[in-house]
Amino acid sequence: MSPIETVAAVAQRLAVLLSAGVPPHSAWGYLGAPDGRPAGEVPKPRSARDAPTNVEGTARIIAAAAEAGSKGESISLAIALDARLVGGQIAQAWLALAGAWEVATRSGAPLASCLRQLATTFRDVAQLHRTVELALTGPAATARMMMALPVVGIVFGTLMGFDSVRTLFLTVPGLLCLVVGAALMLLGHLWNGRLVRLARARDPAPGLELDLMAIAMTGGGSLDSARLLVQGAATEFDLPGRVDDAVLDGVLELSSRAGVPAAELLRSEADERRREVRSVGERRAEGLAVTLMMPLGLCVLPAFMLVAVVPLLLAVLSSTLQTI
Repeated sequence: MSPIETVAAVAQRLAVLLSAGVPPHSAWGYLGAPDGRPAGEVPKPRSARDAPTNVEGTARIIAAAAEAGSKGESISLAIALDARLVGGQIAQAWLALAGAWEVATRSGAPLASCLRQLATTFRDVAQLHRTVELALTGPAATARMMMALPVVGIVFGTLMGFDSVRTLFLTVPGLLCLVVGAALMLLGHLWNGRLVRLARARDPAPGLELDLMAIAMTGGGSLDSARLLVQGAATEFDLPGRVDDAVLDGVLELSSRAGVPAAELLRSEADERRREVRSVGERRAEGLAVTLMMPLGLCVLPAFMLVAVVPLLLAVLSSTLQTI
């Protein structure tokens, strides 16, 4: 289970408990900590310098939320405080949950349905990331294999009986080839890494601002109050909260003409945004196989020639001259 799906499972369980009539502050306590600690006990990191793992971070966040709820404090702020200590993808999901909890609480939207919808959103995002990462597996493996070409060339020359290693490290031409080849390999490595990073999904939670707007409008408030509430939560919890005015105006106009709740249309727009991001990510990953040819041709292959082929030729020439 991915980190985002872990948060989705927590949101789904909370929705079930709340639907059964459990008060919000008690629902977190019933969840308890995944490692068996009492609900109100916040597990401490193994040492001051160790960042908590995903499991430890989830345990800490659940326990902190339960403790804050039992004291009448803000559950969303307690979630955000511990989520920032975890970092990474799971922290972004927890901050999204904290923002949705805050928006739903302040707007008066039903928490259970909001959490259930948020769990579905998290699973969609997890599937999006999984799809893009799967598409990147082949190109990323190709990049790693290309980086091994110079080393393979040196080993191949040694197995053929030529002293290319001594030529590479103990002669002036060999050292020059080694320095230039290593620089080209480093450049190729950095270039490959940048291409792979650019091909990955850039938005950790596409459509989240539309989901938050839908939650705010479910509470029955005005458009301006919903917008301010979402922007405030986005600032407080480091979330994308700027809803495109053109998108929002189009949704409201369609809602008025068709008599359809604006919140449902906003969720539909969020789903469409995620589908678009998935499609773009897949196309970007497919194009990566082609763009990886650039560092291969401009960096890796010249480095292979300098580190593997040229020392081999020098060794052959030296051996030939000594024989003569």
